[in-house]
Amino acid sequence: MKLVIFDVDGTLVDSQNIIVAAQHTAFAAFGIEPPSRERSLSVVGLSLHQVFHVLVGPDAPIEELVQAYKDAFAVLRMDPANAEPLFPGALETLEALQEREDVILGIATGKTRRGVAHLLERHGWDRVFSTIQTADDAPSKPHPAMIHQAMAELGIAAVDTVMIGDSSFDMAMARAAGVHPIGVSWGFQPVEALREAGAHSIVDSYVDLRPLLTEFLDLPSHLAAERLSPSHD
Repeated sequence: MKLVIFDVDGTLVDSQNIIVAAQHTAFAAFGIEPPSRERSLSVVGLSLHQVFHVLVGPDAPIEELVQAYKDAFAVLRMDPANAEPLFPGALETLEALQEREDVILGIATGKTRRGVAHLLERHGWDRVFSTIQTADDAPSKPHPAMIHQAMAELGIAAVDTVMIGDSSFDMAMARAAGVHPIGVSWGFQPVEALREAGAHSIVDSYVDLRPLLTEFLDLPSHLAAERLSPSHD
C-alpha cells in the first residue's frame, strides 16, 4: 500500500478570499493594520497561532486574534460568495485514486479539525481520507509530526508516502519526514519557494499530477523513490 497525503488550502480548495477576509476582520477588531494580500497568503499552511505570530509578532494578542479569526471565518462561510471551490481536476483525481486498491488517502493541513469537518461534509468526503491530520493534532508545519502520525496510524513507510502541497511549509515538512514532496503551482506561494524548500517535482495542474502519481504508485518502492528524486525532475 502507498499513502498519498494532500494539503487542503491552496492545493485542494481555493480558499484565499475567505482566508484574507477573515484575517482582515480579526486585525480590524484590534485596530491592527492588516498585511498585504500577498503577505496574508504567504503564511497559509501554518497553524493559526503561528500565522498571527509571524504576521504581527509575539507581543500581539495572539489568542484573541486566533479566536477573532475563527469567529469571522464562521460568519463569512455562511455567505455563498465566500465558497471555497475545488481546484479544477481535484475531484476527478481523488475519485481516480479512490478506485485503486493499493492507495490510501490522507490530509495534512493547517486548518482546525472543525474546518476540515465542514469541508468533508460539504463535499461528501467523509469516507475518502483514512487519516486526517490538522493543526489541532500536531505542531504546525513544517514540523513533520503530521506526516509521522499519518504513517504510524496506517503502518505505511516513508518510502511509500507522498505529500502534495502548494507551500514551502508542505515541502519542508515532507522532506523532514523523509517522504516524497510534490509541489503544485496553482496555490498561494511562488513556485521558486517550493523548489527552494525541496520539492522533488512541481506540477501545473491536476492533469499533470495524475500521471506522476500513477508512476509513483505503479513502481516498486525503491524505483519510485529514485524516479521522484531531485535528479529526475
